Amino acid sequence: MSPKVFVNRTLNMRKIKYIGLDMDHTLVRYHRHAFEELSHKTMCERLVNTKNYPQEVLTLPFHFNLAIRGLVIDRKKGNLLKVSRHGAIRASYHGTKPIDFPTQQKLYKSIYIDLSDVHLYTAIDTAFSISVATLFAQLVDIKEAEVAAGRADSMPDFDTISQDVISTLDMAHRDGSLKGEVAKNLEKYIIRDPEVVAGLERYRKHDKKIFIVTNSDFYYSKLLLDYAIDPFLKNYSSWMDLFEIVVTFSQKPRFFYDKLPFLKVNPTDGSMTNFDEPLGKGIYQGGCANKFAKDLGVEGDDILYIGDHIYGDILRLKKDCNWRTALVVEELGQEIDAYKMAQDSSSEIRKLMEQKEPFERNLVDIISTKVETGKEADEKKVQELQGQITELDKRISQLIKKQQSLFNPYWGEIMRSGNEESYFAHQVDRFACIYFAKLSDLLEMSPRTYFRAARRPLAHELALGLD
Repeated sequence: MSPKVFVNRTLNMRKIKYIGLDMDHTLVRYHRHAFEELSHKTMCERLVNTKNYPQEVLTLPFHFNLAIRGLVIDRKKGNLLKVSRHGAIRASYHGTKPIDFPTQQKLYKSIYIDLSDVHLYTAIDTAFSISVATLFAQLVDIKEAEVAAGRADSMPDFDTISQDVISTLDMAHRDGSLKGEVAKNLEKYIIRDPEVVAGLERYRKHDKKIFIVTNSDFYYSKLLLDYAIDPFLKNYSSWMDLFEIVVTFSQKPRFFYDKLPFLKVNPTDGSMTNFDEPLGKGIYQGGCANKFAKDLGVEGDDILYIGDHIYGDILRLKKDCNWRTALVVEELGQEIDAYKMAQDSSSEIRKLMEQKEPFERNLVDIISTKVETGKEADEKKVQELQGQITELDKRISQLIKKQQSLFNPYWGEIMRSGNEESYFAHQVDRFACIYFAKLSDLLEMSPRTYFRAARRPLAHELALGLD
């Protein structure tokens, strides 16, 4: 059976006493296409109604495949970029139009960019930011059309467009309008997964305490947990019994590094009171990780926290709390299926590359000898080698195109940029101890599993066959 949980750092589940869960997109999964389409529509309406964008924006269709997680928005130039772990640009679009390599070189001089510059670049690092990147690209197209028609002032510059899109979505989250639509039609937007509930109950039998830390408010949390958890419980009367502690409106990532106070929530009516006592079983709002761990008498290595947001759930947590971390990468399921279908092409590409390497080495030796000795090279042999290399390159190129057609049609793989790790994959590798496509993949495993990280060969070890 193929593995479903992937290990970056060794993790012994026997030592884990508390398992923490984000709610949205982790414990409770969404129908992503439907939710992202709702987000896209909401942003379009608000941009027109509150920020005076052209009426044309209301007619923009939502294209789910136009963006993937891990892209970077260049806020000054109006581009979407896919970059490697080192910040090397491997693919780029201006709006929805691909940028060819020569143009990309002119735009960026070096193909490396400094992703730490938050004034220039915005990372699309969550599963629910696809609509942001998609709409930004579409608005860039409209902006360029307006400029071409002599109406340059009808829309703001690219930087302002990016800020408007992001702030509009943030406001829709904060004021409850998006969640209000979800609440009206839970079946359309929320996935109910009995396997998750069964898995959580199984883990409780192994004395694993399970808690929730979510940025959603109590009422929305209760609505989703009533809908997605309670109907499938067998050993507990409700989710309030299943979970040791539920922290709502936690303001992650501040929860992991700040010292915000806890409020105690009355589950009967949602009313809240100040709370200065040690935490116990119950429902809370706000608070901070430091008091949480201290009151429960646990160290960072005793807690595994699972989320889907690389920054809000994983990065700050790993840096500030030293809890163990797990990341949900929902797109991973489709990506793995594509890898399996691409195996034959990948194998053939490797064989052709092995055939090409001696030709390349031979050609390098001939040219080097000519330069170093001044003797004329065997031009017939040079042409023969160049022809063989070109022919193999054509075959390899065709196979790569066939292989890439199995992934996202615009951007290819999520976890790779060419032969290198993508920037997103680098973040996953750096901050997540383990990762998987959905929570039930972990819960299928025994609560006593020892996840061992594989030895990673270094470049010189691979070259020497020491892997």
